[in-house]
Amino acid sequence: MDPAVALVLCLSCLFLLSLWRQSSGRGRLPSGPTPLPIIGNILQLDVKDMSKSLTNFSKVYGPVFTVYFGLKPIVVLHGYEAVKEALIDHGEKFSGRGSFPVAEKVNKGLGILFSNGKRWKEIRRFSLMTLRNFGLGKRSIEDRVQEEALCLVEELRKTNGSHNKVVKNFAYVKSYVLERIKEHQESLDMDNPRDFIDCFLIKMEQEKHNLQSEFTIESLIATVTDMFGAGTETTSTTLRFGLLLLLKYPEVTAKVQEEIECVVGRNRSPCMQDRSHMPYTDAVVHEIQRYIDLIPTNLPHAVTCDVKFRNYLIPKGTTIITSLTSVLHNDKEFPNPEMFDPGHFLDRSGNFKKSDYFMPFSAGKRMCVGEGLARMELFLFLTTILQNFNLKSQVDPKDIDITPIANAFGRVPPFYQLCFIPV
Repeated sequence: MDPAVALVLCLSCLFLLSLWRQSSGRGRLPSGPTPLPIIGNILQLDVKDMSKSLTNFSKVYGPVFTVYFGLKPIVVLHGYEAVKEALIDHGEKFSGRGSFPVAEKVNKGLGILFSNGKRWKEIRRFSLMTLRNFGLGKRSIEDRVQEEALCLVEELRKTNGSHNKVVKNFAYVKSYVLERIKEHQESLDMDNPRDFIDCFLIKMEQEKHNLQSEFTIESLIATVTDMFGAGTETTSTTLRFGLLLLLKYPEVTAKVQEEIECVVGRNRSPCMQDRSHMPYTDAVVHEIQRYIDLIPTNLPHAVTCDVKFRNYLIPKGTTIITSLTSVLHNDKEFPNPEMFDPGHFLDRSGNFKKSDYFMPFSAGKRMCVGEGLARMELFLFLTTILQNFNLKSQVDPKDIDITPIANAFGRVPPFYQLCFIPV
């Protein structure tokens, strides 16, 4: 027998054996597309638009199915009911973080986004408590966001109407964070913490004799980098996409500006108290997040123990993908979900309408720590910009392309140019 053929047969047998062990051992995974030896279902997946591939699979295999990335099984949850059942109803069991090779290489399991178990719980608890102590969700933070919004407006004025491009540079951010930590160490006052880094350094000092402590310099760098990256890149991308949609739909922009004029006027900056009196603007901000579907397949989860889910038994450690697209673009909750329509969040009387299907920040135990801050930033930045500028496109609105550019992780807006014309 040809050696190459023999090798393929052996590998195929090993692969089939692994599948048999998965199905007949301690787990009974959902069915799914038949995987190929060694490479699994990778040829059946569009890695540039994973969400679309998973949606197509769900039409055949239902809301819960298994795909293989190589030899590794991934359980996919598609649709609001399955996602809610896992992340909310069984939140603790689905609170693990699934494998994410790039993050593992960079942060080595540290930080808040990609850590697991005791480490994740301690760092998340500490981070939430510290951020709240510094005003997260309170008026003091709102004042700072308003200040940043006005700084942004001034920077836009300086451009004399060109475009703003944001480029993520992870290595630079990590280097920047390390330099700030060194500065904090040199000027640290144990009795008067100034910010999150100071609080973390104080916690490190308090636990310096605990050899099992999760509070280390490496963990601090990873945690601050996580917060910086997750809190800036996602918000800036949402803002860039939001401005593109407002260019495409000038009638929507006009309604928002009319509401700003009526509720806020010109003599003061918008504030969060205004939001309850601005249902249309609130609906527009929500619709921007729903429409752009920034992180279509969410960050990967993992089950923390053997889980009986519906009619299946999912073994501990199995990676779980939850399709946020299937929730945000549900055609029963949001008629014509592929259309940008603020009416998705308005009732017949024009009042703002909440939706349980609004999950751009995920849900359950692993939902975004900074959701409250992000919502505040999006509302205040957009309203402050539209209070001060009219948006002008370089092309006819009907010719503006708003098709998202999909990659393996998220969706970003296509490149565009706009002019900010002072009101």
